[in-house]
Amino acid sequence: MDLEFCSGLTTITGETGAGKSLVLDALGLALGDRGDSERIRSGAERAEVCASFEINSNAPATQWLADNDLDSAGDCLLRRILTRDGRSRGFINGQPATMTQLRTLGAMLIDIHHQHEHQSLLEKEHQRTLLDEFGSHQKLLKQVGTDYRDWHQAQVRLADIEQRADETLARKDLLTFQSQELGELDLQVGEVEALEREQSLLANADTILFDSHQVLILCDGEDSSQLTVLPALSRASQLLGAMEQNSPALKEALTLLDSAHIQVEEALGELQSYVDQVEPDPARLQLVEDRLSTAYQLARKHKVKASELPQLCEQLKVELSSLCANDNDTETLTERVKALADSYQSKAKKLSVARKKAAKQFAQKINQQLQALAMADASLQIALTPLTNNYSQKGLETVELLISTNPGQEHRSLNKVASGGELSRVSLAIQVVAAHNSTIPVLVFDEVDVGIGGATAQTVGKLLRELGDNGQVICISHLPQVASCAHHHLLAQKQKGEKTNQSRLVTLDAKQRIAEIARMLGGERITTKTRSHAEEMLGL
Repeated sequence: MDLEFCSGLTTITGETGAGKSLVLDALGLALGDRGDSERIRSGAERAEVCASFEINSNAPATQWLADNDLDSAGDCLLRRILTRDGRSRGFINGQPATMTQLRTLGAMLIDIHHQHEHQSLLEKEHQRTLLDEFGSHQKLLKQVGTDYRDWHQAQVRLADIEQRADETLARKDLLTFQSQELGELDLQVGEVEALEREQSLLANADTILFDSHQVLILCDGEDSSQLTVLPALSRASQLLGAMEQNSPALKEALTLLDSAHIQVEEALGELQSYVDQVEPDPARLQLVEDRLSTAYQLARKHKVKASELPQLCEQLKVELSSLCANDNDTETLTERVKALADSYQSKAKKLSVARKKAAKQFAQKINQQLQALAMADASLQIALTPLTNNYSQKGLETVELLISTNPGQEHRSLNKVASGGELSRVSLAIQVVAAHNSTIPVLVFDEVDVGIGGATAQTVGKLLRELGDNGQVICISHLPQVASCAHHHLLAQKQKGEKTNQSRLVTLDAKQRIAEIARMLGGERITTKTRSHAEEMLGL
């Protein structure tokens, strides 16, 4: 079905089960409502819904589309696809969009008032929302909420620090002692390994010197009783050099002997240099061993390797510095909590003043509508009750709608005074007032006139028509009084087919409209009297 709604008030009527609510169900899908594969017609693999909105004069929606890179030159097109396997896809102006994006944008395009909305009217939070929306407090309410969250976080942090004050002080004392202990040792990175090598050298100095001198003697000693390495290599070279045979093998052997002689001489030079550096030093050995002993003790104490002590020292200093930082200082944080509380109180008091002013205007307008809805003796008040703890994310007070339905009767909560029919009319009065102050261009009322009739129903129709004079209003109704006030009239019909039934919407002309109003007045049997009454209601 392809349906275009005109400006003004459009009513949708029809017998129960004809499919009136299908229009709102389809619109809800396009606006991001939860999808259900059961909605798909039997035998079909998918369902698709598109809704096009004119947004030239809707600045919030235009700005949101631009901010999300979803804007287009023409109208705004929302599209939703449901498949039989349960998948759901959404699109805004041809680009993929999430359900959250569809719902966010949809809230700027259309405002739907459901027939059971009076049930949520009993909730104080919903009542507060109604007042804040009427007074356009959204910006100030957001600032109050932000200040409250900042204050609450700082307050929790302060309470945590104060609760752990003794534990923190003990930790700081321990870290201070440990840092001083490691600082006095002042162990450097790689020092443990160097000390271990030095300790091994000093502890074995005598053995090293003795063995080294033995090597020197074996290689180039002065003991004539035995032939040492260097003289032996020299003698061997002389013997090979004196041989007359010009053999390549002898020449190679001679070259190797000469090379060996050179390498032994170099080895002896390195060994002599090392021996010259080795000197038994009991005092230095004691110092090295004492330092290593201290390092090993601290390593066992902290359950780390001795070589890891320098890194541990830095970690302890960092933690100690963190505990001593300004952010953890009770006095500094106390001042921050006070500053945030002052900022919150300032904005929350502004919100309270704004609510008090809006509450008076809101109640006055609702009472005017209640009189028009045959509740002349009813009186509604909006109570702003200060919170006992004086802090909340929504301001300094609770908001509650109180009503008195009879003269002299005390104003009490809606759920304690109003009957079901009265509550429906109170809800309708509030919705009409809210709609007058709404910046959303499209208003939808889904059987909000349930439970009323007669002259009151006629008044409801006139109220809805007034709303339609300033915008686009769509209303599903069972009341002929409401339908007769519409600028446009759509009839929901169920057509029987060979295998299945289908619902359709028909735009009624003047003659067809008389017949539908007459049906709504008199039922299936339309008499001349009911037709005449219908013509009278339509002003024909």
